[in-house]
Amino acid sequence: MKQIRLGETDLMVSELCLGTMTWGTQNTEAEGHAQMDMALDHGCTFWDTAEMYPVNPITAETVGRTEEIIGTWLASRKQRDRLVIATKITGEGQKAVRDGAPITGTTFRASVDASLNRLQTDVIDLYQLHWPNRGSYHFRQIWGYDPRPLDRAQVTDHMLDILHTAADLIRDGKLRHIALSNDSVWGTARWLHLADIHGLPRMVSVQNEYSLLCRQFDSDWAELSVAENLPLLAFSPLATGLLTGKYAGDVIPDASRRSLNPTLGGRITPRVFPAVAAYMGIATRHGLDPAQMALAFCRQRPFPCIPIFGATTLDQLQTALDASEVTLSAEVLAEIDAAHRDHPQPY
Repeated sequence: MKQIRLGETDLMVSELCLGTMTWGTQNTEAEGHAQMDMALDHGCTFWDTAEMYPVNPITAETVGRTEEIIGTWLASRKQRDRLVIATKITGEGQKAVRDGAPITGTTFRASVDASLNRLQTDVIDLYQLHWPNRGSYHFRQIWGYDPRPLDRAQVTDHMLDILHTAADLIRDGKLRHIALSNDSVWGTARWLHLADIHGLPRMVSVQNEYSLLCRQFDSDWAELSVAENLPLLAFSPLATGLLTGKYAGDVIPDASRRSLNPTLGGRITPRVFPAVAAYMGIATRHGLDPAQMALAFCRQRPFPCIPIFGATTLDQLQTALDASEVTLSAEVLAEIDAAHRDHPQPY
């Protein structure tokens, strides 16, 4: 699999990123280990996790279990030097983690140490803020988003607290780089500005949702991403399985994510299945696997984009890994553009 430089960093990462959030709920430790073995065999060396994983559901009892599963694999396989591992500190409001406490310099430092212990490693390559304390429009919150409570001075003080803490942890060898997730263009620009004027670590990437069905990144975000060489780590590039076609016809397969989360986090709407059908039709007409088409689309955007995919079976994993060999033709991209115009923001 092709290796590419992650933004302005010294990290070389695979052009596809392995997501891990089902390990510990939908997948056992042994299944997680098997996925890691297969991913590494195929050159997928960039892996993403979070302290609050696994999901479906998130519970206080399972927080950190996914990192532990990665840690036992690292301890047994001795392959840490071949990997770039990304994890995240949980944002404010998630009761299962620190009873919903906000991100502060103190919680940031403690969370890094806890993740290092669970992962059984000495350093985290990419440490991300899972979502900002001030809230965001992500996770279908766009429909009622109100930024007016923003206290600019308070946000700035918080950002400087985190950047100074990150600088200390990087100096101590516990972190290599820091990054964002579920943030906004303004928030990211503010993080970058403060880092530049104070000589502090820069945010090097952002992990936001992006797929054929969710394209909020295509305008102002795209410009910032290119101008600052700040890659998008695109989560849910398969739209939680919708773009594989397995839910077409509004079905709920046994043991699927939708069997645990019937609305797929608010993605099931009256508009979504006509949009899915349009993309399934494009894949069929051109002899493409729909999941591979969706992943290849992300890789071919006009801004730096690395899709993060997840799998619950090895067959699904193999399909996703093989997407690294797929390049979409100009004709396919034109049909995708037409479908997007016909079915904008279906959820």
